Amino acid sequence: MLIAELLLWFAIAGLVSCTGFLVLLAVATLRFRRRQRRTGTPTAVLPPVSLLKPLCGLEPGLEANLASFFAQDYPDFEIIFGARSSEDPALQVVRAVQKRYPQVAVKVVLSGEPDRPNAKVCSLQKMYAQVSYDYLVISDSDVQVAPNYLREVIAPLLDQRVGMVTCLYRGVPTGGIWSRLEALGMSIEMTAGVVVADMLEGMRFALGPTMAIRRDALQAVGGFEVLADYCADDYLLGHKVYKSGRQVVLSEHVIDHVVFNRSFKPSILHQLRWMKSTRFSRPKGHIGTVLTFAMPFGLLALGAGAAAGHPVLGLALFAWAVLNRLLMAVTAGWGAVHDRRSLRDCWLYPVRDLMGFFFWSASFVGRRIVWRGDLYRLEYGGKMTRVGGTSPGTAAADTAASATVAVDHLA
Repeated sequence: MLIAELLLWFAIAGLVSCTGFLVLLAVATLRFRRRQRRTGTPTAVLPPVSLLKPLCGLEPGLEANLASFFAQDYPDFEIIFGARSSEDPALQVVRAVQKRYPQVAVKVVLSGEPDRPNAKVCSLQKMYAQVSYDYLVISDSDVQVAPNYLREVIAPLLDQRVGMVTCLYRGVPTGGIWSRLEALGMSIEMTAGVVVADMLEGMRFALGPTMAIRRDALQAVGGFEVLADYCADDYLLGHKVYKSGRQVVLSEHVIDHVVFNRSFKPSILHQLRWMKSTRFSRPKGHIGTVLTFAMPFGLLALGAGAAAGHPVLGLALFAWAVLNRLLMAVTAGWGAVHDRRSLRDCWLYPVRDLMGFFFWSASFVGRRIVWRGDLYRLEYGGKMTRVGGTSPGTAAADTAASATVAVDHLA
């Protein structure tokens, strides 16, 4: 009985903590929405931009994703695509889209096999050598943007005190319950953590789907080279820019992040990789994340309340945990990033919250992650090394040299 009472009080403390986080989220969301209303279309002379977009195979919605970048309402920009070889099927999608937008300057960099653990960064290093302009936007292949995207993410960089701009994103499922649950995590859980962090201490990191940076800010932190051994390259680049004395700005522009993991195993592995990466990149903040979950404490209250002879209290606390997560779904998912799915599927978010707790717990078991089919071992600080197979830096990496080709020269 005494243990049950202690567990009940522990559950109550956890629910108080996540309720406090919900209050912070509400205030941070209102702050973010006010900034959105104050921000209009930039009227200053906008500099030319080099858009860097690494590719790796076909993904659901890839053509629409890429087309949204070609269709930018921006005076002067180029798009540099990166792939390991000319055989990557994503390059055929690039070719098809480019025919519809012949006015957009396009370069394709064939990077060959990576010689460092982070293949994306290895590709970015070789793409960077081909940029024409001093304003860069690095964007993933699984995102879709509005026509005013470049205008809004570049505008803050005109202030020399700003070194980097990054964006919140909505999760867009592509079919199946696992895709829907992962998308909810992006729209709600990720958004909540970012807007609260921005309110409390300012942005000290970046989000990978969009990183806009000036050449001088990138060179000041050592370029892409310093990221090539790390898993969370986006977090690290943003943190280095912040530590260099420049501001990292959270743009008011929100993009769509397409979730292409439709089945159980790929979705679980992807989310577990992200959680483990966070554990090794910023361990203190990761440990504190447990205080933002509600459903584990609600379930604990339900069981401990029944065992301690307070079943009504336990049931009431469980109901509060569920309501807490519904309010969080509406506040972050709809209030901050205008994701209609967060309203429609808010009843699913208590399940996603419980899943998030299990991913958090599992992140403390082992150091290994799976990324693009390869196995890696994480080290504290966020570094990673490849486990088994052909290691980067061997002869296999030397057989495919880097090259820049025109779209029309693709097979």
